[in-house]
Amino acid sequence: MIMIKNDYRLNSLEISGGTDKSGRPENINIVLAPGEIVCVVGKTGSGKSRLLADIECFAQGDTPSGRKVSINGDNIKSAGIDGRRAVQISQNMNFVADLRVRDFLAMHAQCRQAANIKETVKNVIGGANQLVGEKFHANAPLSQLSGGQSRALMIADAAMLSFSPVVLIDEIENAGIDRKKALALLVKKEKITLISTHDPLLALMGNRRIAMKNGSIARIVESSPEEKENLKRLERNDNEMANLKDRLRRGEEIKYPLSFLPSR
Repeated sequence: MIMIKNDYRLNSLEISGGTDKSGRPENINIVLAPGEIVCVVGKTGSGKSRLLADIECFAQGDTPSGRKVSINGDNIKSAGIDGRRAVQISQNMNFVADLRVRDFLAMHAQCRQAANIKETVKNVIGGANQLVGEKFHANAPLSQLSGGQSRALMIADAAMLSFSPVVLIDEIENAGIDRKKALALLVKKEKITLISTHDPLLALMGNRRIAMKNGSIARIVESSPEEKENLKRLERNDNEMANLKDRLRRGEEIKYPLSFLPSR
């Protein structure tokens, strides 16, 4: 179970349907559990970001979609929960603070009243560096981190330091981080994670997929054994592509036929 402020346990997150962009009812109800990964898919403008925004603010029928989001079957006021319940990691992570990574995390750990600030900071940086190809040092200035390093730091921070039980991620496929390791870290920390994505590989990694259309949830797809087999194939090709990218970055020549591409 995930502990929230005032020792309130989060056992479930429930999303009740509102209306689509045309005003038609969104006849759907979803219950999510700690440690669950749900991917949100759909065309640009289909309502993916609106759904994440509704969850972030724990909408009570007071947003354009009319959705309601509750915890353990209660609305937020009835549950009596305060503090930040959801954290969102957006596509553009740019730091403007004139701080080094270590100092930034130490301040956050102090705000969270971490028992061992030094160890906590070390663990978060270590966790972030497991997600990126180019590792960064604790003394690195925040403003000099790459986009991928910044996203990795925020994912590790959300998983390992933040007490927010819900993590919302708006596309990580182009961030240059290890998606599988990032999701595994969030699952290990029992975060309810929703990811908006256009990436087939990432979409198949979730337990379920929410398909958006015209501002509403059109369908909920449960991951099947067949999809998991296809995921394994996609992962093999993805690993080959990652290896190719590393070789190109090192300045190597690619002379022989690539095994994961069809021959002429």
